[in-house]
Amino acid sequence: METFETLVRAEFAPKNTYLNTASTGLLPARTVRALGRAVETAAAGQLTDLFEDVDAARASFARLAGVPAHRVAAGTSVAVFTGMIAASLPEGAEVLTAQGDFSSLVNPFHMRPGLKVRAVPLEGIAEAVRPGTALVVVSAAQSADGRIADLPALRAAARAHGARTYVDVSQAAGWLPVDAEAYDYVAAVAHKWLLCPWGVAFLTVPEDLGGLTPVFAGWVSGEEPWDSCYGPVPELARSARRFDASPTLLSYAGARGSLRLVEELGVERVRQHDLALADRFRAGLSSLGTEPLPSPGSAIVSVPGLGARRPELSRAGVEVADRAGNLRVAFHLYNTSADVDRALDVLAG
Repeated sequence: METFETLVRAEFAPKNTYLNTASTGLLPARTVRALGRAVETAAAGQLTDLFEDVDAARASFARLAGVPAHRVAAGTSVAVFTGMIAASLPEGAEVLTAQGDFSSLVNPFHMRPGLKVRAVPLEGIAEAVRPGTALVVVSAAQSADGRIADLPALRAAARAHGARTYVDVSQAAGWLPVDAEAYDYVAAVAHKWLLCPWGVAFLTVPEDLGGLTPVFAGWVSGEEPWDSCYGPVPELARSARRFDASPTLLSYAGARGSLRLVEELGVERVRQHDLALADRFRAGLSSLGTEPLPSPGSAIVSVPGLGARRPELSRAGVEVADRAGNLRVAFHLYNTSADVDRALDVLAG
């Protein structure tokens, strides 16, 4: 029986200390092989054979999110799904967001004329829901600093005031358990903690499809896609597939294997592994006289004022990110305690 460690070692062999999953996750070996096969398939003129990978990836994400596959739409970016949700809101609707949240999640609401967008500090978002709030929007884990939203409190406040909820789990899915059943809409790009190629994203919707207007519906959104290629689509899919964007087939060919690996490893085991490393790094920072921004229970650690040291770390073979002047470090399943210690050694000079 394969253990967590043997599964990870079989799939990953980074040549550096890679601590930047919050930007882009590393591709498993199985995914690299699948991409190669997909390119060969395309070169052989059999690209349509890849469509089955989209549905396999959709089903895998559905299991990770805890909803049936017919409630999952497949696309390419959170921004596109957010734009559709924004377009579906009535004139004058109030949208409540967290200050400084990721632009792909919040900016489309600002681009839609006639909406009232209100931003409040993350810690106070549940208390800021009020009568007349139509939609509450938040990332489960903040991209900039790893802070985790109090989603149960947000859900309770939204229900008390009749508001819908929209949660972006791009920085959570893969290491933090996701309960999409608890929210109206849940979106994620998959090229971070879910280890997929770029160009893969998912959106979960309620059984009643959440009152969304499929404004970008094309032929792939039809109940019978190959009978929907010309003129108006005769019948949209009766499932969340009506919200599909035309898929990046090569990316989904790889995503199928990546998502399956996350399922095999188990999100809870990944979470324990990632948090142990993040806590080791926090403790090491304290020993250096440096304190990170508060983000308890998060695999993302952000250190204020040290963003300018990213090039120095990169030259030493340690890959991290500079976000708003802060040094952002992200720990995932392929990282080890040696990676933590290497980063601390470089920071200590």
